[in-house]
Amino acid sequence: MKITALKPQLRDKNRVNVYIDGVYSFSLDLTQVLDLGLRTNSEYSPEEIERIQIESGFGKLYARTLEYVLMRPRSIHEVSQYLYRKQRPMRTKTGGMKAGYPAETAERVLERVLTKGYLDDAKFAAYWVENRRLKKGASVRLLRSELRSKGVESAIIDAALAESPRDEREELRKTIERKSSRYSDKQKFMQYLVRQGFSYGDVAEELSTWGD
Repeated sequence: MKITALKPQLRDKNRVNVYIDGVYSFSLDLTQVLDLGLRTNSEYSPEEIERIQIESGFGKLYARTLEYVLMRPRSIHEVSQYLYRKQRPMRTKTGGMKAGYPAETAERVLERVLTKGYLDDAKFAAYWVENRRLKKGASVRLLRSELRSKGVESAIIDAALAESPRDEREELRKTIERKSSRYSDKQKFMQYLVRQGFSYGDVAEELSTWGD
């Protein structure tokens, strides 16, 4: 089997289309082409081509995972779940189905993003707590629930909460201010706030003059 052409993609100059025996076969990152030492008119065995195709899949999945990670901080569990979903069969733009990525490729991608330092549950937990504090207000109970759902360990959650300058009553006041326009019934508003994880005593005190 011969690589007959290596052509940069029109939409992404960092990716190269690989043609084998005159037919497009797969694409690679430019760095992968250089690392693998690929050259036009070079002969490769079917086993070597298969290994190169595996690297093609790894490069694509790694790039997509980086985009997912860099949209906002992510927990390790979130990325693990993202990669798990990528292993499932996927629908193509033409309506057909194609196989998902192999589990081994997903594991390599997770290991790479961890090694590169893109994932850190302690930093993620600190970000999550601070983001909630600055934007909308959230109870300790809700924060713990949200972070646990993202696979963060309890000790890491405790540390993030302990290091935060947040104040539970201030978070309650922010929530009241943000949601008060939706409620005309004081009792229902109290029930909502308690469901959000704030203590009944704090809610009752903060709403003692609400609506007066």
